[in-house]
Amino acid sequence: MFYIYCPYCQEHREEEEFHAAGQAHIARPADPDNCTDEEWGDYLYFRKNPRGLHHEMWVHAAGCRKFFNMTRDTQSYEIKEVYKMGEQPQIVSEQDSIARGTA
Repeated sequence: MFYIYCPYCQEHREEEEFHAAGQAHIARPADPDNCTDEEWGDYLYFRKNPRGLHHEMWVHAAGCRKFFNMTRDTQSYEIKEVYKMGEQPQIVSEQDSIARGTA
């Protein structure tokens, strides 16, 4: 078992109180009515599952019930950071830096 810090409750709680909700920072299509079926399907169903650093969305289901984001190493399960929805991660992988044009 490990403990997760909730940025809203501002305390560490047991992992059983939380649920993973998938990949974080997925941009909804700007004009869904004009998306092709393939574009809409990609948005709804296809997610990254990298080995190493990954930005995930979590919910404090047994606590405040708010969603937040977490940067976690999928190999070691080490939680690198947690941050509120709408905030950007401080820790990014080299691939994320390249994608954002900040490398």
